[in-house]
Formats: sequence, C-alpha cells, structure tokens
Amino acid sequence: MSHDRIPLAGVIGSPVAHSRSPQLHTHWLKTLGIPGFYIPMDVANADLEVVLRTLPKMGFRGVNITVPHKERALELADLVTDRATIIGAANTLVFREDGKIQADNTDGYGFIENLRQAAPDWKPESGPAAVLGAGGAARAVIAALLDVGVPEILLSNRTRPRAEGLQQQFGRRVTVIDWVQAGNMLEEAVTVVNTTSLGMVGSPPLRVPLDGLRKGAVVTDLVYAPLQTRLLMEAEKAGCVAVDGLGMLIHQAVPAFERWFGTRPEVDAATRAAALR
Repeated sequence: MSHDRIPLAGVIGSPVAHSRSPQLHTHWLKTLGIPGFYIPMDVANADLEVVLRTLPKMGFRGVNITVPHKERALELADLVTDRATIIGAANTLVFREDGKIQADNTDGYGFIENLRQAAPDWKPESGPAAVLGAGGAARAVIAALLDVGVPEILLSNRTRPRAEGLQQQFGRRVTVIDWVQAGNMLEEAVTVVNTTSLGMVGSPPLRVPLDGLRKGAVVTDLVYAPLQTRLLMEAEKAGCVAVDGLGMLIHQAVPAFERWFGTRPEVDAATRAAALR
C-alpha cells in the first residue's frame, strides 16, 4: 500500500447512521491537518467478508466495527489481540501492510481511560464494582475492571442466565445478583457501571433503586444520549463522582486513530464538542 494515497478509515455497522465516530475522527483529521477521510458504511452481514477483503485495495487503513458485526469481524480476522479474544468481539480492525487483517477491541481501554481522566482519584482496587447488564459492553467492562485490580464484580442483569454466562467466563471474582436485588448491591460498590441501554433516549428507564449509592463512589453510564442520565443525576445528588459515557466513546477511538493515521489525537473539550455535533 503506497503511502502517497489518501488514508481512509470508517465504521461498519447496520444501521450505522447514528454513529458519532465520523464527527470525532473528522475533527481529529482536520485539527491535525491530515488529508484523510472517515466514513460510515452500512453493510449487510452477508457482504461483510467481501467488503473487509476489498477495503484495503481501496486505500483503507482500517475500520471500526459496530453492532451487529463485532463477533463476526473477530472470526474473519487473520490476527486477534488478547483483549479482543477475552471480550469475544472486535471494535477495531487494522489492515496491515502485509495484507493481514488484525482485530482489536479498545472498548475496555476506552472505558478505563475515561474513568481515569474524569475521576483522577478513582481507586479500582479499594472495593467491589457493581455492573448492570450482561451484553457485549458488559464483557468489555468486566474484563477491564478485573485487569485494573477490582477485587469483586457484583453483576446484575434482567435475564439472570446471561449474567451467569459471564460469571462462568470470568470466574470467582464475579458474583451474580438478581435484578430485583440490584439496588442493594450499590451499598458496597465503590465503582458503579450501567452497561444497559436503559435510560437511553427511546429506551425504557433504568428502574433500579439508587438510594444505596455510596458517597464518593465513581458512577458511570455507558449511555450518552442523554448525556446526563437519571443514574448520573442521582449519583451527583448522593455525592458520588458522576462520569458520562461520551468519554468512553472518545477514548476508545484514540488508539484506532493512531494506528490508522500515524498520530495520537488529543482528548479535550473541542473533541467532546465535535462528538456531540
């Protein structure tokens, strides 16, 4: 791949029109003066393989992968990072010079970086983390929390078997709590994470009782539409450190941008503004 070609990247999903990644990467390309492009691509499952094999021939350096292709993209890759294997999904593909497709997952990285930047005093090892939800995002979050030394994960999901599946994968540091008891697990949690879509625009509200939130706990919501969810508003009232989900979206994009375009972008107020446009 000759490097006088204009570097291209993008995001593949179905649907994909709602993705904020194009605003984000375009902002960084402009700010850094890089003559590249980042485009959204709606690709059907049946076409995913042929598309991934064709994009490098068109000058693409790599792509982000979103719902519903994250698991399939992992299967189609030639090389897979350890963290993508543990999470069981890929959100970032790099098209290498040697023609191989490398799959990575930067969701857990983005999640932790967002917490570290927004809550600099956060001490993950100081007590349990309560995690709501047991989907793909929860898998990335749990892997990342265990990696930074959280002693125990209290996990609750509306359908208990999904949570038990994650417990089987991640082992004895994960304790499954019934959804009706989810409010109680907040009392001992120093870190609280909502990985469900509950509370998001167009989704049902998060009805878990929040009066158990501990003062000083770090509380984060992966939902970023609205930016201030009920969970985050209640957390602020309870004297917790509330961290919105937009930062995770931004931070998970940093290593991808660096791999594709050769420069590490800054995460600042202008970046957040661009992602919200």
